[in-house]
Amino acid sequence: MAELCPLYSGSTGNGYFIGSKTGGVLVDIGRSARQTVNILKRCAIDPLAVCGILVTHEHSDHVGGLRVFASKYNIPVFASAGTLAALESMRVLDGSFPAYEIDGTLALDGMHIDAFRTPHDCAESLGFRIQTADDRVVTVATDLGCVTPEIEAHLFGADCAVIESNHDVGMLRTGPYPYALKRRILSDCGHLSNVACSELLPELYASGTKRFLLAHLSRENNTPDIARQTAVCGMQMAGVENEGDYILDVAPVENLDGHCLEF
Repeated sequence: MAELCPLYSGSTGNGYFIGSKTGGVLVDIGRSARQTVNILKRCAIDPLAVCGILVTHEHSDHVGGLRVFASKYNIPVFASAGTLAALESMRVLDGSFPAYEIDGTLALDGMHIDAFRTPHDCAESLGFRIQTADDRVVTVATDLGCVTPEIEAHLFGADCAVIESNHDVGMLRTGPYPYALKRRILSDCGHLSNVACSELLPELYASGTKRFLLAHLSRENNTPDIARQTAVCGMQMAGVENEGDYILDVAPVENLDGHCLEF
């Protein structure tokens, strides 16, 4: 059975393990190597089971533990050409672990991975559609200011969808952030709001997706309850009344109980 283990998610770091207890991939590693190892073990996953690290983009909350973790366990890293160049300039890539460009598809340890472009204010960000060894599909789409047709195409039909639900627009507009930062978050290359996420979920449900993980919630401009209720209301407004017809989870700031999602 395929598993999605949200290690941590949000402003203080993002990282997800996808696969099985015997082998899988990390999507991002935004906290220290020590913290990541501790949470993996809490989820009953040996760090040596990680066969590759997929990097969405170079922001620190996605690569904070990358260099130490990848070099310690000699794990290959995969990212876009733009992200690799940015990581090199940041001195994250220092030759202590293998790093490869992913442009399109990748086969890794029995898993098939499709990379797709996402609109975000960084060098060249990606999302990932991952087909596991037992033919289950999970798509990770976070850090996107808007939903493009390419993103929709890679989300449709997934067994599980990790979708950004970053902020409540009202909280953001009236909150303490400076104007320039608010404008950046609200832009088409910023972060997806709760409402934008809720409008997408019914389309994914209609395509066959029944399991959703709301991710990358802002610590200052959102709460898990607000994100969840906005998503449920979006489903209800589209005529999906029974929450029993789908499973909706919110990714934790830190996985404290070692809970993983089967899909």
